Amino acid sequence: MTAPSAPSAPFLSLTWTDALTGRRGHLVIDRLVRGVASGGLRMREGCTLEEVTGLARGMTMKETLHYTPGARYIPLGGAKGGIDCDPHDPEAYGVLTRYLRAMRPYIEQFWTTGEDLGLTQDLVDKAAAEAGLVSSVQAVYPLLDDERAARQRLADAFAVSVDGIGLDELAGGCGVAEAVLAALDRDGTPYEGTRVALQGLGTMGGATARFLARAGLVIVAVADAKGTVADPDGLDVEALLRGRDAFGAMDRGALGPGATELPPEAWLSADVDVLVPAAVSYCVTAANQAQIRARWVVEAANMPVVPEAEALLAARGVTVLPDVVVNSGTNAWWWWTLFGDIGADADQAFAHIRGAMRALIGRMLARAAADGTTPRAAAHALVADRLPEIAARYGYHR
Repeated sequence: MTAPSAPSAPFLSLTWTDALTGRRGHLVIDRLVRGVASGGLRMREGCTLEEVTGLARGMTMKETLHYTPGARYIPLGGAKGGIDCDPHDPEAYGVLTRYLRAMRPYIEQFWTTGEDLGLTQDLVDKAAAEAGLVSSVQAVYPLLDDERAARQRLADAFAVSVDGIGLDELAGGCGVAEAVLAALDRDGTPYEGTRVALQGLGTMGGATARFLARAGLVIVAVADAKGTVADPDGLDVEALLRGRDAFGAMDRGALGPGATELPPEAWLSADVDVLVPAAVSYCVTAANQAQIRARWVVEAANMPVVPEAEALLAARGVTVLPDVVVNSGTNAWWWWTLFGDIGADADQAFAHIRGAMRALIGRMLARAAADGTTPRAAAHALVADRLPEIAARYGYHR
């Protein structure tokens, strides 16, 4: 049994067609570790099998990067699900439920899943129950020392709220923000006055904005589906968070007197130090990357920067911090909590996330500097270093 040194075919790849609407859904299990794979379920118009395949491979990397010998949480394999449907469509919930019913054998045995783009965990849990599932993560239960205690611990953690936002939502944004802060520290750039623009104020973008603003950075532009709102003196992040809807759309009535409304794409060219795409995949392309003025692009969303754009950005000195590291905190927090490395406590969760993300960002940037390569290439190298041990100790099936 050996770990791959280059991309290979996934363990399982399938496409499902909804008999009632003709909508399609996809499932890709990239790898199994200990017989299980982990990865969220997204819903968006235009979701493709190719997209889900790339996301599943990214999940394998995220799991591998958080491997810590001696911890209770032992990483799983990577997987991803995707449904080609607008989550605002009146038929969306029915499609979701039928998809989960069709995928029930895989979820029961191999695939642990949860919320991703276009879906909330509450909605996934509701649809999973209607589809006859015990839980969307039930495949991992046989690996737990005390299933009952673990499930209660995770339920308690999901019930924790900090200043009106659930801990489950804040975990990922805490990780993204810590990635930004670690990069600034390594560069010697002070937090105060560092300017940030974000695409998206949903689960990931909203929490990231809160943590960065509270660290002293200035959020000067945020985009949602309706457009970009900007204020050179800084937006009132907490007011925007209070006024957003379930899909991350901002209430324009909550804007301060200095804020202006701009076209949706204006976030990309904002005069900032840090750019955080936190909404959709493939939004930074070879065609539009020249608009970026930031020094760092921090991938809070999955696969927001296409490879051609990343190469062009690197050539002009823009550093892209890759999604497989930056947004890995959400997935890791789930498992740290379920397996018992941390409890259902916000302060404990944030401390663990910050420590893990800061160490991981440090290793990645040090490897990139030593190898003379990009952070993404360095992340791949770190994964390649760790896979053989995981494969030898826990089983690795492809």
